[in-house]
Amino acid sequence: MLNILLVEDNVIISNNISKYLELEWIKTKQLFNWEKVVFEVVSDQYDLVILDIWLWEQNWLDLCKKIRDIWKNIPILMLTARNNIDDKKTGFKNGADDYLTKPFDYEELLLRINALIRRNFTVKSSNIVLWDIEINLDTKKVTQNWADLHLSNLEIELLLYLIQNKTKVVSKKELLEKVWWEYDDFSMSRTIDVYIWYLRKKLWKDIVETVRWIWYIIN
Repeated sequence: MLNILLVEDNVIISNNISKYLELEWIKTKQLFNWEKVVFEVVSDQYDLVILDIWLWEQNWLDLCKKIRDIWKNIPILMLTARNNIDDKKTGFKNGADDYLTKPFDYEELLLRINALIRRNFTVKSSNIVLWDIEINLDTKKVTQNWADLHLSNLEIELLLYLIQNKTKVVSKKELLEKVWWEYDDFSMSRTIDVYIWYLRKKLWKDIVETVRWIWYIIN
């Protein structure tokens, strides 16, 4: 499940965004206080920050800079009523990755979030990196915190598919078709459970969450 830090001083807007995103399997942490934001960024791990640039008037640029200094690669989505080009330039120059003006459509917000998360996957020298896990697509070598993980080819393909689809809940049926190339979900359902168990046992932390016994999501 994605974990998003939502910094919005309008309580009604913040609550509405949070409720909508949670229906899409996205967890949100709401903050309204300037002092708490930097502490939260340092103390916890988030996949994306939504930042209202009207917050505290003079301090929003400093906040964006601080977030960017602490996390070089975390996506920052500016959410604001300011829609002139100079404000947008200022936001991008100070660390923003995208800019959405109010009023906005919640579906567009979700699309922008998913696009930023996909863009944030580090793909260098045929490597895919998620947190402390790195998969080399050429050698099929998997490491976590620079230590080798001994995974089978099928386990690697399963992990890779889940990571590449991190922004959504993946069903067993989809895994059968995309990883196993099978279509008999009844007979293979237990096999998927077993391989998910293998991954959880070999990874240093449980990043795969079971949803209602028939779906999985990277958490």
